[in-house]
Amino acid sequence: MELKVKSLKELYEKDFYLWLLENLKLLKNKEYELLDWEHLQEELEDMGKSLFSTVISQMARIMEHLYKWENFRYSPYMGNNWVQSINSARRELRRIFEDSPSLRKRAQEKEVLQKAWEMAVLDLIDWLEEPKSKRFIETYFKGKIPTKNDFPKECPYTFEQLMEYKPWVGST
Repeated sequence: MELKVKSLKELYEKDFYLWLLENLKLLKNKEYELLDWEHLQEELEDMGKSLFSTVISQMARIMEHLYKWENFRYSPYMGNNWVQSINSARRELRRIFEDSPSLRKRAQEKEVLQKAWEMAVLDLIDWLEEPKSKRFIETYFKGKIPTKNDFPKECPYTFEQLMEYKPWVGST
């Protein structure tokens, strides 16, 4: 038994997919004493972190593009890519929340919304630092590259707005 567990631990380093299949087989056969519990625990924790990170990333993407739509449109024909991005992120979030409803509840927490907003602000700054954004810098920031202080400190969006708000509907 100890040899089997040791070889599973070695397999984890050499062939992750095969390690996964072997552990699944052991689980199905209820051979719990042979499982590589140490790595299974790490992988389960990483799965949860990864899914949560995806949720925050998609929320930040929505916030960034909503903010752009509301604050940086200088022409009625501008922003279609932002709308597409928002809709795509919302679809991804709905899919995740369908599979993991507890993440929907977690995503509504003030701290999570704030974390996503802070990521969105960093993305906005990165976008504004790009050479193609020079017009935005001149128009909205008097030629000065913005910092975090040039954006609202607190998240300006509710979870409901992230999932439903469509400021482009009815606008020209």
